[in-house]
Amino acid sequence: MIFCGLSVLGFFTYRKVSREIYLRKLLKENIVFEIPRLEIKVPVLEGTGKKELEASAGHFVGTGSPGHGNFCIAGHNSTIYAEVFNDLDKVQKGDTMYVTDIDDNRTKYTYVVTDYQIISPDKTEVLNEFGDDRITVISCTDDGKLRQAVVGKLSK
Repeated sequence: MIFCGLSVLGFFTYRKVSREIYLRKLLKENIVFEIPRLEIKVPVLEGTGKKELEASAGHFVGTGSPGHGNFCIAGHNSTIYAEVFNDLDKVQKGDTMYVTDIDDNRTKYTYVVTDYQIISPDKTEVLNEFGDDRITVISCTDDGKLRQAVVGKLSK
């Protein structure tokens, strides 16, 4: 019985440690998104498929880039997958968000939250260009039926 208990404990410890090592690797090699007040700091992978969102946040292909246009990202609010945006519902207008690019200078862009809404999953116009430089962060609500959309405008 003790052996079984130690084996299970060892397995979960190994998973947690290997996930942490993998996360640190992703943070070094990818764009990084942060909301310091909510203690959110996640790598942003290219794409929003199952593989990307199981590990981290993902960038909607075809939307803006860091500091340019409407840079749109998504991440899970879940206890099953990467729990990157579980506290997103606590965001407030005026909160600061950062995006660190993977360019040669590791340019850090500052965004200020201007809007938070709950929207239906088919309301994709939030991903459109609006003629300004912004970030749009999408995650599901706790029950998974609707989406949270946080918009931040680039601070010059």
